[in-house]
Amino acid sequence: MIIVSSCLAGRSCRYDGTAKPNEKIMRMVREGFALPVCAEELGGLPTPRKPCEIIGGDGMDVLDGKAYVQTEDGADKTAEFIVGANAVLALAKECGVKSAILKAKSPSCGCGRIYNGCFRGELRPGYGV
Repeated sequence: MIIVSSCLAGRSCRYDGTAKPNEKIMRMVREGFALPVCAEELGGLPTPRKPCEIIGGDGMDVLDGKAYVQTEDGADKTAEFIVGANAVLALAKECGVKSAILKAKSPSCGCGRIYNGCFRGELRPGYGV
């Protein structure tokens, strides 16, 4: 079993209420090989929601208390992102998940590159929460 971002599985759960469907991932979910999750919704954030970016580091820094997650208008969403990350981790452990396919550039799921915290669409190295 693997975990996949729900938006890649065709669920309209992105910040703007849309999906980013990927046919291979949708097939994996249909065939029972993948578990779709949305860490941001599991953390209690609504859909749609204001876009968020990590300020002062990346996801590891958020978990270490050295960075935070906020909306462009300054609302702190760090707690929701941490709750969501922990919920996904608990599901992964419960289901024996060994790998994941997650949405690129996301402040919760991004792997390798995330938005830089300036809300201008610019990327930097890092990982989501």
